[in-house]
Amino acid sequence: MSEASVVVHADSELLAQAVAARLVVKIIDAQAERGHADIVLTGGRIAAAAHRAVGALPARDAVDWSRVDVWWGDERFLPAGHPDRNETQAREALLDSLPLDPARIHPMPPSDAPDTGDDPEAAAAAYAAALAAAARPGTATLPHFDVLMLGVGEDGHVASIFPEHPVGYETRPVSAVRGSPKPPPVRLTLTRPAINTAEEVWLVAAGPDKARAVGVALSGAGPVQVPAAGVHGVGRTIWQLDRAAAAEVKSTFRSLR
Repeated sequence: MSEASVVVHADSELLAQAVAARLVVKIIDAQAERGHADIVLTGGRIAAAAHRAVGALPARDAVDWSRVDVWWGDERFLPAGHPDRNETQAREALLDSLPLDPARIHPMPPSDAPDTGDDPEAAAAAYAAALAAAARPGTATLPHFDVLMLGVGEDGHVASIFPEHPVGYETRPVSAVRGSPKPPPVRLTLTRPAINTAEEVWLVAAGPDKARAVGVALSGAGPVQVPAAGVHGVGRTIWQLDRAAAAEVKSTFRSLR
């Protein structure tokens, strides 16, 4: 397990720009090493800002977008094209403007998918099957995730893994979530074991409402009580924060930008 590093930026705008620049560099490096890259996107305001920032970077043209696979860490179980779906927001903010191979965009199934319909368990199983079909050599279930991005909720949740929720104990790579404390109540999520296979895990948070959750997670809280405390990358775990979100982080963790 990698040790966590913390990078603090002055405000949320600079944070989004820094995340975008780091993502483009990571994709370029992955393609240089392996010929392609697999990234896992998240949702939320800061993620949308980072997606838009990628689109504004001249360096985005250094990426061969036709050799990028795009996955999601979680999704609201809503009909295709619903404005609250992470997929819809990512497409509008960035993906629709990039020369991506449509076959390499892997959204989690919507609630009106022809094959799985409104059955979230079937949808979770279908996404697990898609992951397994793209699995890296020598593994049975998951691709090589070069970078997996996560937002952090005010309660310390990541993806759709909420504090004290049964999904926190799940061992399958993808799980349906019922009874989410945040609407909508039904979701799909990568589980903690799947998240923790990623080469790099980035936890991105902005704003004073995230400060307590970030501080508690970095203080060594339990992963069931504070899910953000239980995720990590195999190679690197990077907390990317603005000053407001980092207000309760011990100074020994910080690298101020």
